Amino acid sequence: MSRLIPGFLALLLLSACTVEEQVRDYQESDIQTLQSLMQQGELSSRQLTQYYLDRIEAIDRSGPELNSIIEINPQALEIAIALDEERRERGARGPMHGIPVVLKANIDTADQMETTAGSLAMKGHRPPADAFLVARLRTAGAVILGKANLSEWANFRSTSSSSGWSSIGGQTKNPYGILRNPCGSSSGSAVAVAASLTSVAVGTETNGSIVCPSSVNGIVGIKPTLGLVSRSGVIPIAHSQDTAGPMGRSVEDAAILLNAMVGADKGDPLADKFPDSLPDFAANLTTDALQGARIGVYRGYSGAGNDARVEQILEDTIAILRTLGAEVVDPVDVHTEGMGAAAREVLYYEFKADLNKYLESSGAPVGSLQEIIDFNESHAASVMPFFGQERMLLAQSKGSLTDAVYLEALADSKRISQSGLDSALQEHELDALIAPTRSPAWMIDNVSGDHSSGISSSSLAAISGYASVTVPAGDVLGLPVGISFIGAEFSDAELIQLAYAFEQATNARKPPLADRE
Repeated sequence: MSRLIPGFLALLLLSACTVEEQVRDYQESDIQTLQSLMQQGELSSRQLTQYYLDRIEAIDRSGPELNSIIEINPQALEIAIALDEERRERGARGPMHGIPVVLKANIDTADQMETTAGSLAMKGHRPPADAFLVARLRTAGAVILGKANLSEWANFRSTSSSSGWSSIGGQTKNPYGILRNPCGSSSGSAVAVAASLTSVAVGTETNGSIVCPSSVNGIVGIKPTLGLVSRSGVIPIAHSQDTAGPMGRSVEDAAILLNAMVGADKGDPLADKFPDSLPDFAANLTTDALQGARIGVYRGYSGAGNDARVEQILEDTIAILRTLGAEVVDPVDVHTEGMGAAAREVLYYEFKADLNKYLESSGAPVGSLQEIIDFNESHAASVMPFFGQERMLLAQSKGSLTDAVYLEALADSKRISQSGLDSALQEHELDALIAPTRSPAWMIDNVSGDHSSGISSSSLAAISGYASVTVPAGDVLGLPVGISFIGAEFSDAELIQLAYAFEQATNARKPPLADRE
């Protein structure tokens, strides 16, 4: 344990722990419970932080070696102690006061940790400032516990990658079966939450990178409306789809974290779209939110019909929604022809432009996408032992964001996705659509890369930039499967309410065994 923090401080803090503190178990404890214990003096942020550090040592770096945490914040205990003192002297700042949070390793922190996107080309990169969302979390009183492993470069390096693998962090494993893939690219964030290595975590998504790992690791993931959470200080793929979002073991925990993350940032390209007022995303959570709601069933997701067991979970979900008083419209067609091809073109163009801009402004050890490509080639044995950099090469071949090809693809991808979703919701007067989030976790395969039965519903919300929430809905032989609630632009609060009511009625989440094969 002492290698997680400076040796002298570790010995000092260990000596201060009572036997009761060392054996008390906070697995699966939600934020409200933890806050209540801290308010009553039965728990401190220091004790909670140490608890998670111990679990990281026991099952992430040892035991089943989940490999979800790429780096520990050496100041985590120091921060927690200061927040405990502040609580005693002035009270808590709010629900996140003293709560440990893990950040995906593509999110800037101006501290002793690195921001690398998992790439050896970025080793040693310490940005000059916190990402806007990190500054918000610090203001809310969160303890930044560490950085999570991820699919390298948020899975925009190769067409045959293994999700959850990076050249710095290696392969993250799924706690529901350590030979199975955790999905990505926010792999470590999801696994850390699922295995109770942290209270909550922050992931990022361009298309599926929050909701897929949340689904296959049995947790809640919120993919916010584009622009609700600042992207400043986050290593990008594409500004037209990128967003950070919260991940938690419950809808309420994820909503509490979302409250702490949101804020108007003049440095974000979508600053002018930020809402004039924000709801409390963790408020108004009731078990009867589905009563009278109109829910459409979207069956146009990729891989539909490929897995009868997932389809059965969808049918069970529909039955539960009806029991809870929802009016279900099944099916609901969403016209998306041409959406995917246009969006792919956009991503390649924006990846080159946006990444170059980030690298130039953040003091990174490499200054451009071309330099990354060159580094990867010259360090291929370490960086590319299993898969290459086909996506990077294709992105590098693209022109500028003034190219007519890019501008047409951007306009098409947004028009098709947004009009398709808006029309479907309006035609049927729907509050949300539902669809299976993803197939169960597939086996880790470094020879062929990712493969599964192919069910995925993330593209609709990702490309449109609209909101979605995935919540555990069932399992296939113990492997979790989530259901996504997908809604209109800035429908985040409403989706959270619907997901909460479903979650409370089903209690579908089951903690992992963490060492199962």
